[in-house]
Amino acid sequence: MSRTHARERSLRPSLDPTLYLVTDPQQGGGRRLDEIVAAAVQGGVTLVQLRDKQAEGRALLEQARALKALLDPLGVPLLINDRIDIALAAGAAGCHVGQTDLPAAEARALLGPNAILGTSLDAVEQARAVDPGDLDYVAYGPFAATATKADAGPPIGAAGLAAVRALTALPLVAIGGVHAGNLGHAIAAGADGIAVVSAIMAAADPTEASRHLRSTIEATRQQRQGAGS
Repeated sequence: MSRTHARERSLRPSLDPTLYLVTDPQQGGGRRLDEIVAAAVQGGVTLVQLRDKQAEGRALLEQARALKALLDPLGVPLLINDRIDIALAAGAAGCHVGQTDLPAAEARALLGPNAILGTSLDAVEQARAVDPGDLDYVAYGPFAATATKADAGPPIGAAGLAAVRALTALPLVAIGGVHAGNLGHAIAAGADGIAVVSAIMAAADPTEASRHLRSTIEATRQQRQGAGS
């Protein structure tokens, strides 16, 4: 990475993917999205992605602006799924793109050097094409069986996650079917964090659900550090 790129990266919002909430208003049980997100952050969520495939442009922009107003004072970055135009219009911290969205290089060109940009991987081989000059993190999954995304494909498990870990030094996020009972395997395989949807969005108490997930992540990290010392 050049000195210019290093300087530009240093101006981006701080990225901590430890506990990454991906929103799905359909799983909120009629509750307000901002209320669920606020409760989740109180419990330990470190990064939020606004994902709402049903919302049209204006409604999505309103959601983005509301979440940005909520999250900015708390120091938690807001990313927008797919929609670079919404991310720019709302002044979000960045964007997350998939394999069928704009390529990372083009997304980076539109967002500018100071935005956070992440991408989803569908196969281990895609990690070889990742340019760390364009991206700030990669997400790979589904880690386990999930009902959240119908076309998610078969679970990649710890072995798949470890294979991607060996191919990139970027922060790696495990996504899809991750919960308190299996996240330890994801962290042990090299994940820097986990992304969850239903584990928080559908929880009766998003704060407690987030707190439990976060404490389990931290406990797993401490066990790994202890085992490696």
